[in-house]
Order: sequence, then C-alpha cells, then structure tokens
Amino acid sequence: MKILITGANGFIGKKLVGSLRNKHQLVCQYRKENFEVNEYDSFFFDICRKSSWSNALQNVSAVIHLAAVAHNKFNDTVSMHETNVKGTVNLARQAAESGVKRFIFLSSIGVNGISNSSPFLVYDSPAPVENYAISKFEAEIGLLKIAAETGMEVVIIRPPLVYGPNAPGNFGKLANLARKNLPLPFGAIYNKRSLVSIDNLVDLIVTCIDHPKAANQTFLVSDDHDVSTTELLREMTLASGKKPRLLPVPMGWLNLAAKLTGKRAVIDRMCGSLQVDISHTKEVLGWEPPVSFKDGIQKCFSKE
Repeated sequence: MKILITGANGFIGKKLVGSLRNKHQLVCQYRKENFEVNEYDSFFFDICRKSSWSNALQNVSAVIHLAAVAHNKFNDTVSMHETNVKGTVNLARQAAESGVKRFIFLSSIGVNGISNSSPFLVYDSPAPVENYAISKFEAEIGLLKIAAETGMEVVIIRPPLVYGPNAPGNFGKLANLARKNLPLPFGAIYNKRSLVSIDNLVDLIVTCIDHPKAANQTFLVSDDHDVSTTELLREMTLASGKKPRLLPVPMGWLNLAAKLTGKRAVIDRMCGSLQVDISHTKEVLGWEPPVSFKDGIQKCFSKE
C-alpha cells in the first residue's frame, strides 16, 4: 500500500515512519530540510489552503495527517487556523479527488476539554477551550463533511499527552526534572491523568490504516492506566535510576504559591485531572495498548 504521511519528521512522525518503512511504500511530507529522505518519496513545504498535493497523492491509498501548528511564540491563531483547519481540509479534499480510500487524522483530546471529574467518552459533546484544540475540532468538522460528500473514509484519533524518549513539551520538562532529582513539592497530588506512550499511539494508527471497522470512527487513546502527577514523577525518577525526592506539600499551599507567582495555569495543568475512557476503541477495533505504562516510562530512560 502507498501511504502519505504528513509531519514525517516530527516526534510522532519519525516513530510512525520507522514502524511502516518495511511494510508499505511511503510518501513523506516534512518541514525541515535536514530530514533523512533517502528511502522515501519525500517533499518539503508548509501546509496551507493553497498547497498543491497532486504529485504527492499519486496512487496513494491512505493519508496519515500528523502535521499541525501546536503553538508559536506570537500565539498567532491566524497561522494556526490556516494550517490546522484550512490546510487539513485542502489536503483531504484533494485526497478524495485523487481516489484516496482512507484519511487518518491525528486530533487532540483537547477537543473534549482540558480537565474532567470523570473520564471523557468518545460520545461526549466536544468542548474545546484552547486555540489549538478549537482548530483541531474545526478540522474534524471539515473532514466529516468531506467524508459525507465524497465517500472517502475518515478516521479521527484524539490522544492525550504523548510521551516517549526525547518527547518535547511538558513531558520533556518533567523528564529533565526527574533526571536532576531535585527535591520537588509534588508528593501529595492525588489527581488522575491519562497518558499515551508513543509506541501505543503508533500501534493504534497502524491498526487504523486498514481495519474495516475503523472507517468513519473517532477513537480516544491512552495507555489505559491513569496516574497522578506524584505517581508519574515517582516512576520517571525511578526509571532514571534515582530515588524520588517528592515532598508532600498540600495542594492548598501549591495553589497559594501559584497565585503569588502568576503560575496558576501551570499548576492547574500539572495537578488537574484529565482521564480518557478508551473502551470504545478497544471494543470496535479489538485493540489493546501493547506497551504498559511502566514499560513505556522505562523506555524513556533506557539508555541512561
């Protein structure tokens, strides 16, 4: 099968390419000119509403659309909308016109919301709050419209925080804290958060390429093992070969400190709950996360 992967040089894209390289013919879109492209049909350009995909889509059976603008230093919602919404819809429409059978779209659990007191279900009404999640939801709407108009199958996957070796973003920051093993005031946080290892996410994406029951479905994904921030930091520190030094500071004190230092959003994100129920994903696809949470964390520090 010939597959087009966008964002092929990103954190998730590299892992996905590695998983598919010996099984399918790959066409890779990327944004950095130093990407290793010798083994694939590859091309370098930005994604927008005017991008032409005619050459890249020749004889392609499936598109896996990973590329997106998550944030930028200017918080430019215009460029985010241009890439994440208009660029996605443009690609999907051209894919349908080229005869692509299935379009897999990596969305975000942020489409469901930023926190909860009970796990999100795939059937819950979308409630995106942040600009990135709003753009992903608008892209989902556009994709479902194209699916209805053209018959191209669309698969939407909404992951929570994705972690793995050399992960960027918040997980990367936590990994650095674990390696430094400084005394941290996060020993008494009793929240619950769903995470997904990059191995489990890629396995689900690969499953959705040709699974007959994946067509026109939306899937939530996680390791199926929720943890508190305290548990997460403890496992990360142990995986790095050190003994955790987590001080049991009450949440009230952390909230006060966050208020005084203007870091309320950081504490809310770190200490709030966000759980995902993946029973629909498991039942429809007969899928189980192949890598346990503990093994997934261990892989992040296995070479240290």
